[in-house]
Amino acid sequence: MFEVFKAYVRRQTTISDEELDILESHAKFKKLRKKQYLLQEGDVCRYHCFIASGLMRTYSVDGKGNEHIIRFATKDWWISDRESLLFGVLSKFNIDAIEESELILFDKDEMKVAMETVPVFGQLVTDILNKSFVINQNRIHEVISSTAEEKYQNFVKRYPDFALRVPQAMIASYLGITPETLSRLRNPKPKK
Repeated sequence: MFEVFKAYVRRQTTISDEELDILESHAKFKKLRKKQYLLQEGDVCRYHCFIASGLMRTYSVDGKGNEHIIRFATKDWWISDRESLLFGVLSKFNIDAIEESELILFDKDEMKVAMETVPVFGQLVTDILNKSFVINQNRIHEVISSTAEEKYQNFVKRYPDFALRVPQAMIASYLGITPETLSRLRNPKPKK
């Protein structure tokens, strides 16, 4: 499983085998079954999680039982609840596996040591966080300024693999539209 992480890091930066060994010494490994939780609302997030295989989601559940998916993540992506992880507060979110998944976990303190001990990894993490911030900023803008059709078209263009792997109801939740609206967008009626 760590070979996937090594290949990922090598694609991003120049790093020695010794530095990768240091990173491995700070890592833990976890497998999740489909629908198994990595984090539940009300718990404190303890790990920076790299996805070696599988598909995950981050979501909340409102008072009416409706799920609101804020993020999907797949192989070679990172997932966690940053607020809970950084500040030790109870999470507002659930993170679970949409597919069977394999994860590489770095707890908060181990991640800090790994980033300090292997500076190229520290820079890589900083770069990832900066890109993530921009992606989230653009997602917020899209959610508040785009039509349902634009949201769906952008989703399919940006994440064609997710459109095939994620259930329709989850895609609708992520886009902030009803499953019925999504069904109409996916299967438009021919104009007369």
